[in-house]
Amino acid sequence: MQKLLVANRGEIAVRIMRAARELGLRTVAVYSTADREAPHTHLADEAVHLGPPEPSESYLNIPRILEATQACGADALHPGYGFLSENAAFAAACERAGLIFVGPSAAAIRDMGSKIVSKRIAEQAGVPVIPSFQAPDAASLARGAAQRLGYPVLVKAAAGGGGKGMRIVEHAADLSAALEAGAREAQQAFGDATLLLETYIDRPRHVEVQVLGDRFGNRVHLFERECSIQRRHQKIVEETPSPAVDANLRQRMTDAALRLADAVDYTSAGTVEFLLAPDGSFYFLEMNTRLQVEHAITEQVSGVDLVHQQLRIAGGEPLAFSQSQLTQRGHAIECRLYAENPANGFLPATGRVRVLREPHGPGCRIDSGLALQQEVTPYYDPILAKLITCGATREEARLRMRTLLRDYVALGLTTNREFLLDVIESEAFAAGDTHTAFIEQHFAAWQPAAAVPADVLALAALGDLLQRENGTAAAVAGFAGDGQNASNPWTRHDGWRVGALP
Repeated sequence: MQKLLVANRGEIAVRIMRAARELGLRTVAVYSTADREAPHTHLADEAVHLGPPEPSESYLNIPRILEATQACGADALHPGYGFLSENAAFAAACERAGLIFVGPSAAAIRDMGSKIVSKRIAEQAGVPVIPSFQAPDAASLARGAAQRLGYPVLVKAAAGGGGKGMRIVEHAADLSAALEAGAREAQQAFGDATLLLETYIDRPRHVEVQVLGDRFGNRVHLFERECSIQRRHQKIVEETPSPAVDANLRQRMTDAALRLADAVDYTSAGTVEFLLAPDGSFYFLEMNTRLQVEHAITEQVSGVDLVHQQLRIAGGEPLAFSQSQLTQRGHAIECRLYAENPANGFLPATGRVRVLREPHGPGCRIDSGLALQQEVTPYYDPILAKLITCGATREEARLRMRTLLRDYVALGLTTNREFLLDVIESEAFAAGDTHTAFIEQHFAAWQPAAAVPADVLALAALGDLLQRENGTAAAVAGFAGDGQNASNPWTRHDGWRVGALP
């Protein structure tokens, strides 16, 4: 492996490129027209334009991505997460093209990508699964729910996750409408309207186990993460270890995760997700056959760089450590910073970053894909950055996160920073009393404490004006007083750089 193309964007593309460069690999970025000046395009050694902003014409365009790898001479490809990362056809196409795909086999992606198939494999591997019912059509599902499961039931898309197609149904009279809406949403999101029904577990915790496997049959786990705090069935706060998992439960959950990984001959990094019921029982939810957004907190407590491991495994190296050599040290918390409005149903937000301050300190890490003056568009997932803290104890990590959120500044667009701060400061979170309905229970009517002061916005606008007016900016900074030309690139404040993309 010599040159790696990262088929993604934003903070995860930046994260992967930095890890690849640490291992001596050259990196290639791909970008849509909307991302022409995004940070990941400048970090890479090369950058290739894919097409228009729409994902189907750029980051989801398999033929165009494969053309890009051929054009730049890349011999390996990392899909990141989202987009094509769990697309078995894409993994197979990379293999046919002679590329090293940094991830599991196409077969493992295909089998774990189907909730129906993955659940059957989990059952055969002795992994606890939630009682469920599958049927060829909605009418059969409706009859089956009443006959086998009882209410409440959960309607789920069989071909994907992220809450798409998901509905909680408490009464038989509401099932037909939920099935119709779920099938429509599943078809739009995944191109597959197939649904299944599951017994609904009220207020479980969402606990997942990180696994790694090489091509020689060696597999390890890197302990568990809790990801219970979610909005629209998508995680926003994660931590490790889970406050609810003791040594005995951890052993049982990690053993189950490794049995499933063995059953599909899993290679690379993957995550086995479970629902942990209030009575301590746990059930297989799904397996994500890719790097997770929240992988950083596992890195903080285990000391293992997961992207390095992915690249080494893809390059044919065996795991350099055994299970007995892995330990958990301390506690880590991650908050996902999104461009969204928590006071308005978490609707995505857009805008230009006018002021940006990403502070650092002891036990703090920021994985960011954000830059000053960057335009945040409506085309992609609104995640901007991941704020990560760690400490010797959960409370130390929590207090560091509180400070990091207080000090983080991104003006020019609406973010969930203040909402995250209120979550971290809440008594329920401090007590570790979390579950998947945490936000509905504690923050259903959340509103920001106060708007950003007008003088702050005025200063941000002034700063933006000065940056656009190069001569004025240079004069204010004291650089133009000696008669230098304000258009000199060394006195410009607009992000100009040698070799920048046109």
